[in-house]
Amino acid sequence: MRYVQLFLTFMRLGIANELTYRTNFFVQIVQSLLELGTVLTGLAIIFAHTRALGHWQPAELLVLLGVYFLVGGAINVMLQPSMQHLMEDIQLGTLDFTLIKPEDAQVLVSISRVSIWELADMILGLIVLSVALPHLGTAINVGQVVAFVVTLVAGGIILYSFWLMLATCAFWFVRVESMLAIFQNMYQAGRWPISIYPSWLRWLLTVLIPVGLVTTIPTEALVGRLSWEMVVGIVGLGVGMLVVSRMFWRVGVRYYTGASA
Repeated sequence: MRYVQLFLTFMRLGIANELTYRTNFFVQIVQSLLELGTVLTGLAIIFAHTRALGHWQPAELLVLLGVYFLVGGAINVMLQPSMQHLMEDIQLGTLDFTLIKPEDAQVLVSISRVSIWELADMILGLIVLSVALPHLGTAINVGQVVAFVVTLVAGGIILYSFWLMLATCAFWFVRVESMLAIFQNMYQAGRWPISIYPSWLRWLLTVLIPVGLVTTIPTEALVGRLSWEMVVGIVGLGVGMLVVSRMFWRVGVRYYTGASA
C-alpha cells in the first residue's frame, strides 16, 4: 500500500505538471489518430489482395493493433519518461536526491515521471479492441481472457525489466539514449504479427528486443492460439527478467558517482 500511495502521489504531480501544457493533449490525439489511420490503410491495402496475412485474419490483426496501442500507451505514460529522467539524473549527478530517500530507489525512479496525455493511445487501443473482438467469429472464453491478462502483465514485466537494464547502462555509458531510441523505433514492428517476419528478425524481436512478447503473444492468447505451456513460460521469463534487472540495478548503483562523491 505504501508504494501504491507513492504511485498516486507521482501521478498527481504528473497531472499537475501536464495540465500546464493542455495543447499537448490535442496534439497527442491527432498524432495517435494519424498513426492508427496509417496502419488501417495498410491493412486495407493488404486484405484487398489476400484473405489472410500469415494465417492471421483481419479481425485478429485488429486485435493485435489494439494491444499494440494499449501497450505503447502504457510505455509512454510512465515507463519511457521515468527511464529518460533516470538517465538524466545519472549523467547530471542528481540521482543522489533519490538514493538518500527512505523508500526503495528502484521503485522511485520507475514511477518518477508521468505523461498523462499518452493515455490517449491506451484509450484508442481499448476502442480498437472493443471493435475488433466481436468480429473474431468465435466466442472468447474465460480461459482466453485469463491467458491474455496473464501474458499481458508478464509481457509488461519483461518490457519494464528490459528498459530498466538499458537505463541502468547509463552508469557506465554516456549515449544510452540512442539505444532507447532504437527500441522505440523497433517497437513499431509490434503492430504486425511476429510470425510474418523472417527467422532472423523474429529472433531479434523476441530475444534481443522483446517486442513480440508484449504484443503478439498476448494477442495469440486472446484469440485462442496460445498454449498454456507457453503462458507458463512467459510468466517464468517475466519473473526471471525481473530478478536479473533488480540485480543489474544494484550493481549499477554501486558504480554511481554523483554530485556528493
